[in-house]
Amino acid sequence: PGSYHLYFVESQGVATRYGVGVGREGFGWTGQAKINMKRDWPDWVPPQEMIERDPQIRAQLEPTPRGPGVRGGPKSPLGARTLYLFGEGRDLGYRIHGTTEPYTVGTNVSSGCIRMINQDIIHLYARVALGTPVTVLPV
Repeated sequence: PGSYHLYFVESQGVATRYGVGVGREGFGWTGQAKINMKRDWPDWVPPQEMIERDPQIRAQLEPTPRGPGVRGGPKSPLGARTLYLFGEGRDLGYRIHGTTEPYTVGTNVSSGCIRMINQDIIHLYARVALGTPVTVLPV
């Protein structure tokens, strides 16, 4: 998180580096996870605590199959692709995803998710397999 980069390790000594936006003050995290789901143009369904923190979110929400949210597409805050992070046998609630706000890459902006510009998450999404381990290092 401190360098605003995600490294996709391809082999010993070879990696692709992507720029990312990370969790804002109080929302960063570190640890181990695995990619357990992948979705293209996913719906965004914010958790209730996020709506309570930022009530202005309500104005964006519409019915989706999983509850009030923003349907997948160019207006979805999750962007073009999403990788879902699981750990300790459960959904951690964190994602590696695209964004409708590419200018936020390189900043501390999210509620803990890792943001990428859409062209980068599309590139990564095509290369990463389910079960891929993810390590988020301390700052």
